[in-house]
Amino acid sequence: MIEVYSPTIRRKEMDAVLTVLVEEKIGPGTRSESLVQNVKEQVGFDYCIGLRSPALALYFALKALDIEDGREVIISALSPVYYVRVIKALRLKPVFCDTPPSCAVIDKDRVHALVSSETRAIVVHHTLGFVPDAVSIAELGPPVIEDCSQSFGAFSGDKLSPPAGIFTIVGLEERDALTGGGGALLFAMNRRNGTVLRNVGKLPGEYALLDMNAAMAAAQLREMRRNLAKVKEIAQAYAQASLRTRHKRFISRDDVEYNNYAFPLILETGMKDVTAYAKKKDIAVENPFVDTVAGSGLVAGDQCPESYSLSMRTALFPIYPRLMSAEIEKVAKLIGTLP
Repeated sequence: MIEVYSPTIRRKEMDAVLTVLVEEKIGPGTRSESLVQNVKEQVGFDYCIGLRSPALALYFALKALDIEDGREVIISALSPVYYVRVIKALRLKPVFCDTPPSCAVIDKDRVHALVSSETRAIVVHHTLGFVPDAVSIAELGPPVIEDCSQSFGAFSGDKLSPPAGIFTIVGLEERDALTGGGGALLFAMNRRNGTVLRNVGKLPGEYALLDMNAAMAAAQLREMRRNLAKVKEIAQAYAQASLRTRHKRFISRDDVEYNNYAFPLILETGMKDVTAYAKKKDIAVENPFVDTVAGSGLVAGDQCPESYSLSMRTALFPIYPRLMSAEIEKVAKLIGTLP
């Protein structure tokens, strides 16, 4: 079976983690600090802390804003379920924003319709690696927190696409674009916000990113351009095959190069039919929105109809650097002959 996801762990990643194990220093330490410094320089942010999970990163980003109990935080209906849990744990109220048709991320117009006197933050999730126009969303006033966990590696010109949020989350979980097998990085845009985050970030070691995870993420970071080039080639083959079907691609921005985090299609037929057809070909196909707000039923379908529709009929196909040529051809043929 060709799986939808597979972490790209080569000998270099194995050696990096093995070295940490041999040194018997797997907890928070110098490798975590080195990764934080390296990514901070590449992204161009003033301050960064390494944390044990993206949920902790979101918690401390919101905590740094010092929001009063009961105030509102706007999130996409296609955000991960843990967003809701974190927001409610801080005694805040999540407000769900629908996405535009055939689009995985929220936009300024839809967010603007939800902004009220109670709004204190907007969390912008880069769903499936698609980069939203966070600059225009930030113009609405409330502080923006960006989650680039799935879009890390997206380029604007020859540089990494710069986030616009005052705080930015880069998850390092198994299925994030830059994986360390667990953990997250939390960035502050400028020195002032960095000072706030620094005060909040005086944390015990139990909250900090582990050196074992940082070592793997650092090795992945060094191979990032190579991996991006490989998946771009695969995506081009899939895109060509998809032209022979009635299923649709997601809308993406022209000014930011998609990192090809995934290859999703919006199905015109039922998900079950496509999944069963793929299984006969020994290829796994997944719905990426099962564990999102919309996919989990935390928001009513009539409240966010576009997101709800996408959560029911989006299919992901295998795309990762370690796919062999024969496997790529097999998946491309599947895409081109979908029911």
